[in-house]
Amino acid sequence: MLSIVKNPKNKVYRELLDICFQFCDEFQLVLRTDIDEDVSELENELKVLQNSFTVMKKESEWASTMLDGATADVYYFKTTENAKAILKKMSSSLFEWQMPDLPEDLSFYQNGKVWMSTSSHEELCFIYPQNKLETEKIKTINGLKIEEVED
Repeated sequence: MLSIVKNPKNKVYRELLDICFQFCDEFQLVLRTDIDEDVSELENELKVLQNSFTVMKKESEWASTMLDGATADVYYFKTTENAKAILKKMSSSLFEWQMPDLPEDLSFYQNGKVWMSTSSHEELCFIYPQNKLETEKIKTINGLKIEEVED
């Protein structure tokens, strides 16, 4: 497992997204209705991703977080070229994905398994490469500060 130890911004963030979209087939964004009941403005912002949208679930657990009894709206999207361009336009850094300005905790899945989990408020991000090729590809991002950690 790899831990991102410094917020990827600008070019580093865009290159990280390129790799996530290369290896993953789904991503998620979260609207924390347990914190702010009126998320209508953020719901409107997510409409730009409607061509990639697959499902919204009320969940108490997602890639990076487990709530104690409360639920949030977790939106799932297919990883398409259009969605990648939109995510690059909506934010210039990984940990910028925080309410109230943006949905939270941009995370990625590969074949139903968490591949990258982000907790933006905590500035935590873990990547779970499935093979050496994926690990090496991540390590080629110039400026990405990562550490290898035990699962």
